[in-house]
Amino acid sequence: MERRSRPDLNGAVWRKSSYRNQEGGNCVEVADGFPGAVPVRDSKAPNGPALHFEAGSWAAFIGELKTGQHRV
Repeated sequence: MERRSRPDLNGAVWRKSSYRNQEGGNCVEVADGFPGAVPVRDSKAPNGPALHFEAGSWAAFIGELKTGQHRV
């Protein structure tokens, strides 16, 4: 597997998951605008670490969630 450098997330604009609960907790945030990569972080720890996924892998994961193949 090829190792890629992590994108610089300074100035990233994060959006919260549309599947969060009524209290607004326990959700993830995703930053757009990083070609080929999808940064993801815990909304409760915005200054904590972020995971980085290849865009195709993230799209496949989200697609499976939308079809109900995985319980959330």
